Amino acid sequence: MSVAVAGGRHLQALLGSLGRLARSPLATLLTLLVIALALALPTALRLFVTNAQAATGNFANAVDLSVFLKTDVPLVKAQQLAQAAQRRHEVASVTLIPADKGLEDFKTYSGFGDAIVALKENPLPHVLHVRPRAENSSAPALEALRSYFTAWPEVELVQVDSEWVMRFNAILEVLRRLLLLAALLLGIGVLAVVGNTIRLEIGARRAEIEVTKLVGGSNAFVRRPFLYTGVLYGLGGALLAWAIIAIAVTVLAEPVATLARLYGSRYLLSGPSAADVGTLLGAGAALGWLGAWISAARHLRSIEPRA
Repeated sequence: MSVAVAGGRHLQALLGSLGRLARSPLATLLTLLVIALALALPTALRLFVTNAQAATGNFANAVDLSVFLKTDVPLVKAQQLAQAAQRRHEVASVTLIPADKGLEDFKTYSGFGDAIVALKENPLPHVLHVRPRAENSSAPALEALRSYFTAWPEVELVQVDSEWVMRFNAILEVLRRLLLLAALLLGIGVLAVVGNTIRLEIGARRAEIEVTKLVGGSNAFVRRPFLYTGVLYGLGGALLAWAIIAIAVTVLAEPVATLARLYGSRYLLSGPSAADVGTLLGAGAALGWLGAWISAARHLRSIEPRA
């Protein structure tokens, strides 16, 4: 019976909070809009980082080594070296670029095709394009692998093509930290908005609270509807933030697809995943509850029945 009574009281508090929000639609909408914008900004930034990784093929760890063989190394020997490199446990893949193929590509893309035709012999060496495993892409592991290939007598030069990857990783790290900072600051903003709204509602219902306490209502009983109000604000703001992001993704999807096609890609802009939406809704409800609890705990203590 006590469980049923407690459930009924919680349901009554929830419905009462919904009713009070519905009676002030404009004020409720404005508050929800402020909360939605605060929640949408870090979510949109996270979505941008996710789409940036997907659009680039997630090559944040795609570090390569170019092993240039000496020009007098025959193709058969280069193939044997490629097989030997592939047997290394830290190597994911090895691609042999023969000198003839390298020269043909250079003719095609360099713009010096006519000048290269005049050459009597191919000046380019065979090249091994080595891709390390993801777990062996750290700076020490790459240096060890570079030293290993440099020690081969058939090798002229080993170039680690990692500088651009390091720059890309640095950009992603900046964006991730910016995301955390934005989430922290805007989360505090949500707490402030909900807390101030609850404070105003407590002030408006001061006489009602005094009467409730006079007839024996505890602080927990008095606080309950305000907590539900905070949760409703947070959850409603999160739902509105989800709608804003969904509209933005819909508006940007076609221009992004057109831009991707111009670069020879079939990339399509993706919206928030189910996990992202769940996190957004959970964060909104939690922030709303916490903001309401802080405000109610602070201001309800100062309201006592007057004799």
